[in-house]
Amino acid sequence: MCGIVGYIGKASAPSVLISGLRRLEYRGYDSAGMAILEDGSIVVSKAPGKVSVLNDKAHADWPAERFVKSSTGIAHTRWATHGPPTEANAHPHLDESGDIALVHNGIIE
Repeated sequence: MCGIVGYIGKASAPSVLISGLRRLEYRGYDSAGMAILEDGSIVVSKAPGKVSVLNDKAHADWPAERFVKSSTGIAHTRWATHGPPTEANAHPHLDESGDIALVHNGIIE
């Protein structure tokens, strides 16, 4: 099980996504992550643990203007049913080129 949220609008995407993940955290609390669009590029932050860990990590790793400028993104909170709760297993996942970010529910084999 997992929680998935997406946002396109005028507000700060990271703030909206974190708020949405907090509401969906009961669907998965093993890891969380988000991908936002910034100046045509996808930027990802992921962390094992609760949404609060992701929020702290994103604020520590990302410049403050990223929270103001980005208005598009997707996010995911994970219940580790297959694979351990690690940053590598946390969503979103990127394609090899880094041009596509993906979140999903369930196991893809």
